[in-house]
Amino acid sequence: MLLCGYYGEHNLGDDALLEALLQLLPAGVTPLVTAFDEPQVRERFGVATVQRRSLRAVLAALGRCRALVLGGGSLLQDATSFRSLIYYGLLISAARLQGKPVLLWAQGLGPLRRRRSRALVRPLLAAATGISWRDPQSAELAASLGVRAAHGADAVWALPAQPWLGSGGPIVVCWRPTAQLQAEAWRPYLNALEQLAEASNREVLWLPFHRDQDTGLLERLSGEGLLGPALRRRSLELQAQRPQEAMAVFRTAGLVVAMRLHALILAALSGAPVAALSYDPKVQACALGMGCPCQALGNALPDAGAALLQSWLDALDHPIPSDAIAALQAGTAIHRELLLQLEA
Repeated sequence: MLLCGYYGEHNLGDDALLEALLQLLPAGVTPLVTAFDEPQVRERFGVATVQRRSLRAVLAALGRCRALVLGGGSLLQDATSFRSLIYYGLLISAARLQGKPVLLWAQGLGPLRRRRSRALVRPLLAAATGISWRDPQSAELAASLGVRAAHGADAVWALPAQPWLGSGGPIVVCWRPTAQLQAEAWRPYLNALEQLAEASNREVLWLPFHRDQDTGLLERLSGEGLLGPALRRRSLELQAQRPQEAMAVFRTAGLVVAMRLHALILAALSGAPVAALSYDPKVQACALGMGCPCQALGNALPDAGAALLQSWLDALDHPIPSDAIAALQAGTAIHRELLLQLEA
């Protein structure tokens, strides 16, 4: 079974998606996983791999497999590039030409900003033999393209929840570089974070979620003179190599402020209080679903971030109710059911 996704790219969120997918695979299914850092994925998950950045190698691997599973994330989108969309389109088309089933598993759909992107995706959706969406927005976009399928919750919610240990603990931030925040645009968020840390007398732990993109953000912002002295003094960057290591940090946090979708989900699964900064509608939708504070990046902040600071103070040491987490976990059942088609 060829499992195709953004795996082995040093992103803890995609590692968590792969972990959830492997846990939900029916017994007897042997996975072959597309990965960039193949040795890392083989060592961590105990699976065979193929180089995901070589289309020729992936197509050859598809020929040896009996089905194609596009596993989690938003693979059919053109925000990364139109070439990325072509890559997945070629895989889906090749699988169907070979008479092999194609599952779009726990997928997000879009954005599809170009007319040609929508024209390409419409027949790809129709060609899939099974689909489960991770959110209602993706299901609605697919329906507008003529394909209806059910939606659940993001597949990472299928991972086991952990007990929270972090009352009075540090503030953990999982922030990323983004075009929406350049230079002085960071300042309201950093000022609010500094005031929160000072008011609560907390350490601030910076946890990069994508190793290659997020590492060094603390030093970069400090070097640009955007961190106040109190925030600089209280800040420390950590490294987590696996989702479980990130969850161990989250379990001890008084608050996790996350930009990345799967940092938000793993923090909530760790029992931690959470707040979101949304660089993408998928983050805002997730925050709304779990009922945590969310600020869309780039929006004007009244009173130099006073409202943002107050929302973080209100969330500090107040975890999301466990029944809300359980409901989101139950929303992954649809993804488990889709994989049962692989037993046929």
